[in-house]
Amino acid sequence: MTSTPEKNNLTTPVTEVLNKHVSVRQYTDQDIDDNLLMTILNASRRSPTSSNMQTYSIVVVRNPEVKKELAVLTGGQKHIEACPVFIAFCADITRLEAICEMHGQTLTKNLETTLVSSIDAALVGMSVQTAAESFGLSGVMIGGIRNNPKEAAELLELPKGVYITYGMCLGWPKEDLIPDRKPRLAEHVVIHKETYKVDNLEGEIRTYNQQLKAHYEAQNRNLDDDAWSGPIAKKQEKPNRPKLKETLESMGFSLD
Repeated sequence: MTSTPEKNNLTTPVTEVLNKHVSVRQYTDQDIDDNLLMTILNASRRSPTSSNMQTYSIVVVRNPEVKKELAVLTGGQKHIEACPVFIAFCADITRLEAICEMHGQTLTKNLETTLVSSIDAALVGMSVQTAAESFGLSGVMIGGIRNNPKEAAELLELPKGVYITYGMCLGWPKEDLIPDRKPRLAEHVVIHKETYKVDNLEGEIRTYNQQLKAHYEAQNRNLDDDAWSGPIAKKQEKPNRPKLKETLESMGFSLD
């Protein structure tokens, strides 16, 4: 029988790792032992997967030249070159296609198939991040890999039916360059009980703007009063990655 933790003992090694998380882009020259990396990856493969379909694949990249090209494809993110290991978390429906062919069936591709495979990849990637940090490693997730999804897939020789949902730099952090944790939105803005309800959302956003501004000012980075909402709103002015839908469809996925 699983015991209920005491009210005064609500901390575990896992919650400690999660609460310490920051994105780290500066790494030492120390490599990541392959046994350690495989331990992390195989533990993470126990992550939830829809109906046990396991519609994801993981590509580990150590080759400096390939990382250099990936850095270019993601918009010049130099930390991809600097990290000892870059990991691509891929939505992968090729095994579903193979299974259907084995049994004389046809894989029906739709938005649900794409979502399931993308979520599977996201879940295992989050587990890799948490497991890696529990060993003292650090990293940063790279959504910019979707800037040029087809070119990235070709570089990693991904077959049709596989795309990179996001990447991850992983390495041993330079301790003196680990950033402070950013504040998050207030818990009552994000966590709802029974029904969705937020009072005075604009006021909550303005409060968070000031908290984030103070965080950046402590790092000698001066931003205006709208430290969070301003940059986020600006990013929404134009569609982000407007050709992503047609590109993913050309790679074997459906968003219908």
